Parts: sequence; C-alpha cells; structure tokens
Amino acid sequence: MSDGIYTVPTPVNEPVLNYAPGSSEREALLSAYEAMYHADPIDVPMYIGSEQIRTDDKRTMSPPHEHAKVLGHYNYGTAAHVEQAIDAALEAREAWAATPWQNRVAIFLKAADLIAGPYRAQINAATMLAQSKSAFQAEIDAACELIDFLRFNAHYVQEIHKVQPGSAPGIWNRLEYRPLEGFVFAITPFNFTAIAGNLPASAAIMGNVVVWKPADSQVFSARLVMEIFREAGLPDGVINFITVDGPVAGDVVFKHRDFAGLHFTGSTGVFQHLWKTIGANITAYRTYPRIVGETGGKDFILAHKSADLEALVAASVRGAFELQGQKCSAASRAYIPSNLFASYIARMKEEVATISVGSPADLSNFVNAVIDRNAYNKIVGYIEYAKSAPDAEIICGGTYDDSKGYFIQPTVIATTNPQFKTMVEEIFGPVLTVYAYDAEDFDEAIALVDGTSDYALTGAVFAQDRYAIDLASRGLVNAAGNFYINDKPTGAVVGQQPFGGARGSGTNDKAGSMLNLLRWVSPRTIKETLVPPRDYRYPFLG
Repeated sequence: MSDGIYTVPTPVNEPVLNYAPGSSEREALLSAYEAMYHADPIDVPMYIGSEQIRTDDKRTMSPPHEHAKVLGHYNYGTAAHVEQAIDAALEAREAWAATPWQNRVAIFLKAADLIAGPYRAQINAATMLAQSKSAFQAEIDAACELIDFLRFNAHYVQEIHKVQPGSAPGIWNRLEYRPLEGFVFAITPFNFTAIAGNLPASAAIMGNVVVWKPADSQVFSARLVMEIFREAGLPDGVINFITVDGPVAGDVVFKHRDFAGLHFTGSTGVFQHLWKTIGANITAYRTYPRIVGETGGKDFILAHKSADLEALVAASVRGAFELQGQKCSAASRAYIPSNLFASYIARMKEEVATISVGSPADLSNFVNAVIDRNAYNKIVGYIEYAKSAPDAEIICGGTYDDSKGYFIQPTVIATTNPQFKTMVEEIFGPVLTVYAYDAEDFDEAIALVDGTSDYALTGAVFAQDRYAIDLASRGLVNAAGNFYINDKPTGAVVGQQPFGGARGSGTNDKAGSMLNLLRWVSPRTIKETLVPPRDYRYPFLG
C-alpha cells in the first residue's frame, strides 16, 4: 500500500570523469576493456518474460575498430519471438501498472547507482568495444547521460504526479496518470548506450510495459543495460529485449490490437515508414498509439564576421568529429564569413592534422572507427563524390582504410555551391562541409541556413556582436530544436538542454525532460462529489 507523500532525491548531473593519465578511473576502464576483450566470447540471449531465449541463428558481435575480433554472438529471433515478447509484456502489465509510482522509480534509481558505481567501468568499456567510442565519449554517454536520464526521470515522475486540478466547494477533483492501454515498442540506435537504455526505461517508469529492439550493432552494450535493469529489480516482462529483423518485428507489432506507443530513435526514412504503417493500421488498435521519434539531422554552424576564430575552430572540430560524426547532432555544414574564411581553413588544416585515428583502447586517439561496413561505404561514397566534383575541394582528410577496422580520416570539404550534396544530405560520419558567404550578407546567410535542410535538430551561431546573435536566434527559430550560442551543436545535458528537433528531425518530445514522460501516460480525471444533490431540479425552474 502507499501511505506517504514521497520525495525523490533531488537529481544532480553525474560528474564527468576525465580519464587523465594516472587517474584511478583510467586504470579501471582499461582493465575492464582488456578483460572484456580477452574474455571468452559471450552468448547474448533475448530476454522475454522470465526466459532467456537462444536460437540456432547466431549473429557475430565484433568491434568496429577490429572487425576480425569476435566478442561473442547474439541470438536472432523470428516473428514467433516477437509475439512471445508482446504476450509476456501484456501478462506483466496489470501488476506493473498497479505498482505505486515510488516503487517503480526506486528500481531505476537503483539502476542509476549501479551504473555510477560497480558497473561504470564495464558499461563504458562495453560501449568502447561495441560502438568504438573514445573513453570520454563513452563516459558522457553510457555512464553520465544514462545515469542522468534515470535520476531526472524519477524526479519528473514525482513532479508530474504533483500536478493536480483545483476543486470547487463540495467537490474533490483528482488526476491519475495511467500508463497507456497496451504495450510500447522501443526501437533504439547504435550510437548512444544512454538512448538505448532511456527509450524503454522512460516508458516503463510511467507504468508501461515494453518490447525493446536494440540496434544489431549495439547488442553487446545493450545486453549489459538489460542486466543492470534486472539486477535493480525490474520485474520479468516489464521490458522484453528482442533481437529480430526490423521488418519482421514491425509486421507483428504494428498489426497488434494492443500496440499503444512507439518510442523511436533512428533514421528519418525508417520513422516515416513506421508512421505510415501505423496510420494504415489505425482501425486495428484499441487506442490511438503515441508516436515519439527522434530522427536525423543536418546540423549547422553559422559564423558571423565578429566570431572568435579559435572558438569557432575548436567547436567545428569537436562538433563534427567526436564519435566520428555519428551523432544526430553532429556539425555537418558550416557557413563561414568571407573575412574569416581563409584563416578558418588554415586553422582547420592545422588542427585536423593533429588528430590521431585508431582503436579506443589507445586513449590518445580522438577519432575511432565508424560503426560498420554499410556506414563506411556510405561515407566513403560522399568523400569520393566530393573529390570528383568541380564545385568542391577536399581541404583535409579524405582518406580511409578498412583493412582492420572501419577507419575514416576526419574530412573537411570546401564548396562554392551552398546546395552541394554534402551540404544538404545527412552523412552521419566524420565529414564537415564548409561554405564561404559574403561577410556583409549575414541576413542572406541566415535565410540560406534555414532553407537548405529539411532537418531541424541542432545548430550553432558564433558571434561577438550581440545584435547578430539576436538576429540569428530569431531568423533560425524553426531551424533547430537545440540552438547553441558560441558553442558546438552537440552535447546536450539531461536536465539542462532537453533534446529534440522538429521538421524532418522528429516529434521534438524532448528526451530528458518531463515533456517526454507525459507522452507515456493517459491521464484520468476523477471528480468526487462529497454530498451529492438529491433533487434534479435547478433553482431557475422555480
């Protein structure tokens, strides 16, 4: 029973460890990495209800930076396993939905403390191996952001339940925050372990049951997230972890009467296809499904003639090349004023020349491998296109090597065409395209930035002139859901910069905020009349 008014511990952003030489966290991380690397290959099951299911269809897990190395295998399922996962979720639903919110929250608070403590080195090392992230990129993702998601979401649950309606004399009005009627399908991407954990957890913390399909290329670290949730006390069937081909899963999920919501991060094309499928099947569902998606980006940096050159260059390098540009928020196109362009190009050449590329096991490497063969081939295709184009020039980088891992050198393309292919299309790799505009035509540059892309996820403006900042902020009001002033367009922090964009970038439901959690409840208003009338007649009838 619930017999108290509870207060969740006030969330504070998890401190980011720096992994400097000689630090204890560096030693622990490298030790965990080596232990995982040299361990016997693991066999990752599907977690459906109380069962751990293995199949005869074993898929290999290998680090992107060493594709010949086998870390283990995961078990590929069929449509029957998807149906089994849905059944397990629905069987768990009644008990989980009836669980008081403070008991649901406690599980995820414990998971956060497990990640912050005994599992920190392991989850970071798993992310380095599975997704070829540097130590720092793994730390801010797999540890800090996932911890923050879990702790801040717990706080938001409390705050949501506090929001109650007013009551007139003789009436007591109440608002219940019911979970959705059915199950939520969570589809998560390869690039962020935190997103992989948060998408199923944010729905579950509100009382929903979930079928979770992680990206094939992220199963190695996703499996550890699932194990942590289980250790924290998550009941069987609340989150069901399946590894199944996307279309196979979709064919079952999106035809099911009890499908109640989609929580998605991935490509724009896939999300639009899923939305169409849901729309086509709308009459089959018990209720209108919630659709929440964060998709692609063609994120920009716009510099004014007053911009600080060194800050601009540092943000360009970090924003474009951290995690090999495999962030939906990564800087992909930059608009540089003519008065700074030559100096900017010269400094970019100097800085990019200092970047080392290789395995994340060597902490001196700033850039590691892209995720897989398909990504490698796609990015290489864009680079080769630029090499042969008459209106573009490779300023630095432009080389690549897949003999051991999927390595692509950080690449900067300069173009004289603001509609050049790599200025418009999402690449999702370590490629930044720059365009010089007339320094006296800032208004036109703003319009160009706003009109070039169908995406609207992140963007940054660099200027020392406050009028220019204000002008860009107003002119680009719809161009980015996360807008940065004199900072790179990446690195949103839970509780500080709620994340999400509109246009082709998604539904802008702001992961890491109360807004997202509200999408996973179906409120019920309760009116209780304390002394009800006993005569139907109103005074006006007298």
